[in-house]
Amino acid sequence: MSSTSATVAPTGRLPLFALLSLATAVFITSLTETLPAGLLPAMSGSLGVSESATGQTVTVYALGTVLTAIPLSAATSGWRRKRLLLTSMAGFALANTVTAVSSEYSLTMVARFVAGVAAGLAWALLAGYARRLVAPALQGRAIAIAMAGIPVALCLGVPAGTFVGQLACWRTAFLAMTVLTLVLLAWIGAAVPDFPGQPGGARPKMLPALRIPGVAAVLFVTLVFVLAHTVLYAYLATFLTGLGMGDDTGLVLLTFGLASIASIWIVGAQIHRRLRLLMVVSSLLVAVAAALLATEPALVYAAAALWGLGWGGVPTLLQTAAGDAGGESADPVQAMLVTLWNAAMAAGGVVGGVLLDAAGSASFPWAVLVLMVPVLTVVLVARRHGFPVRTV
Repeated sequence: MSSTSATVAPTGRLPLFALLSLATAVFITSLTETLPAGLLPAMSGSLGVSESATGQTVTVYALGTVLTAIPLSAATSGWRRKRLLLTSMAGFALANTVTAVSSEYSLTMVARFVAGVAAGLAWALLAGYARRLVAPALQGRAIAIAMAGIPVALCLGVPAGTFVGQLACWRTAFLAMTVLTLVLLAWIGAAVPDFPGQPGGARPKMLPALRIPGVAAVLFVTLVFVLAHTVLYAYLATFLTGLGMGDDTGLVLLTFGLASIASIWIVGAQIHRRLRLLMVVSSLLVAVAAALLATEPALVYAAAALWGLGWGGVPTLLQTAAGDAGGESADPVQAMLVTLWNAAMAAGGVVGGVLLDAAGSASFPWAVLVLMVPVLTVVLVARRHGFPVRTV
């Protein structure tokens, strides 16, 4: 099926083959962003720069998304959705290939920026695409399936990519991402129906969308929740080393990842009727996990499980809440959500670094606990718009 194929109306069942292709796209975007973290020593040696400089390949990826998600979403609003999805994934194939073959740090940074740009396009598109594939009653489950690529990438993808890099070469890991993306392009072409863009190429208005009741609440929760999560997640190895558990980092991440996958399943099954309740419970679970890490460090694995159960479904919950609140302006709202999400990730690394220097790694869970207070407050207050009580 070409990218200009006829539009297919949403159905009353879950088109799993199409939704799993979207989940694979989410997996590729998430893994492409975080893959350098497990390959820093080898990459820095090949590129002739320090590990800290190589670590900026993650930062520049997020920067590419933050700077371009909103303007590119507006500029491509008239494109047919399948054409845009294929274009964004082709961007990943190009960026990962250049990263794999580059021996110049500057060229690698350009490639990583391009990957971030492609991510901005994809993330602003994928949740809305999943919603349009199904009838309204199934939209939450459809987004849950598509967003399952995030915990799978964190739980399995990063360790697998690191293993491939150690077994063969770090370049092989990025080439494997290219091969997977090429397979995905064929998969999307065969399985995913097309949808039109904005009529007449009309560009969505960002500021009017921000004034829609509930949108600001969802975006605020996104910004602060992701910031809280990233402060701890980005420095988890450092935190565990401070507890004398540095060697347990892999197992703690596995516990977190498996709990996140369980959370995705629970959210997918219940989101249509209980989005508000799930958002409240997710916020509480992350807060309780942070409190355990702050006061009972011996319960690291229990805290990691609670953290994963709370966090795993959050992308699905926030994307669904943003789409519901935005209504006809869902696409610009999703673009703003993607921008704030990546800005929060970048800020989390900075805030975590400041905390580490000023107060030590023990301060991380306390920071998470403090940040979760306004998150939970806004979720509880936004009863009518943003995180409303469902009537069905």
